[in-house]
Amino acid sequence: MTTTTPPPTQAPDPSEPARRGLAARVSLGRVFTPVPSEFLLIASTALLLTGFGLVMVLSATSALGGAQNPFEHVLKQGVFAVLGIPLMFVASRLPVTFWRRMAWPVLIGATAFQLLVFTPLGIESYGNRNWISIAGLQFQPAEFLKLALALWMGAVLYRKRALLRSWGHVFIPIVPVGGAVIATVLAGRDLGTAMVLFLVVLAALFFSGVRLRMFILPALLAAVAVAALALSSENRRARIFSFLNPDTVDCYYDTCYQSLHGVWGLASGGIFGLGLGNSREKYDWLPAAANDYIFAIVGEELGLIGCAVVLALFALFAVGAFHIVRKTHDPFIRVVAGAITIWIVGQALINIGVVLRVFPVLGVPLPFMSQGGTSLLSVLLACGVLLSFARTLPVRPR
Repeated sequence: MTTTTPPPTQAPDPSEPARRGLAARVSLGRVFTPVPSEFLLIASTALLLTGFGLVMVLSATSALGGAQNPFEHVLKQGVFAVLGIPLMFVASRLPVTFWRRMAWPVLIGATAFQLLVFTPLGIESYGNRNWISIAGLQFQPAEFLKLALALWMGAVLYRKRALLRSWGHVFIPIVPVGGAVIATVLAGRDLGTAMVLFLVVLAALFFSGVRLRMFILPALLAAVAVAALALSSENRRARIFSFLNPDTVDCYYDTCYQSLHGVWGLASGGIFGLGLGNSREKYDWLPAAANDYIFAIVGEELGLIGCAVVLALFALFAVGAFHIVRKTHDPFIRVVAGAITIWIVGQALINIGVVLRVFPVLGVPLPFMSQGGTSLLSVLLACGVLLSFARTLPVRPR
């Protein structure tokens, strides 16, 4: 009878637990990899502005929610914040090559989304057709065009970076494609958003290193187009003339009503404000208290100090974003980061200028803070792109 000797049992490797522990430490190290100071500055200011905005939306709409549900409006805004903040950090983990490859698909998708405003889903409000309603939820597709256009401009100018001294290479395809995208917004008579989109195009061209003399003709054409579009609409023409009219008594019950109450709200706040939640203008005196004129509510309730805090947060955001533009060696990152920064900071200054009656009423929201889920979601996604770019910067040793 033949017996089979079982093979000797292999002794456990005493170093195996150490290897597993090392692998765990390496994995945790990747998660907690130090990030540049620009990353922390942009992320922290975005979160603070979003939280500040939710508080002010709650305060501005507390008189509109009714006794049954005074939190109705802020809860809707909070849903988009809960979606947007995780998406911002997910976007921050995506590589730069992903954003470069997705530029064309994102622009095509955002433009197709914008075209839905001309279908039965579209909604017209205050003379503009720039909203759609899906399953009871309203969206403003043009807000996503701002990020899509910034990414697309960066990808095109990156590919043509050695040919930007030629007018023909700058003209094609930027002018026809960019013009067609902006035209979809102008077709809905949303001049304010169209101006912001044109600002994104100009910022991308500037940060790409295009010669300044090439800006003269587009700037002149844009000025003529804006003047023609502004004067062709009776509503816009009335707003501009009321802005230029020094005697506001005649138009108090018409085109000056909202802008005057916005200024009065700021003035009544003084230095320290009336206190959070104590606004008087939000009680049906200021129609867009939670939207385009939320900065007036900030000034009324929190005073000059509250306004200064908002301006300081936007200034810190701009510092972090412009540091990315200055430090990077990648032309794509420079163009897209510059365009996004000019979009967000420039739109904030336009909104605040409208509240202060420095500009006529243009209907653009205050980024991060105005009520509007689509605007908040698009701005947080744009911050995620900036954070993705910030990860490419070298980390200063501590």
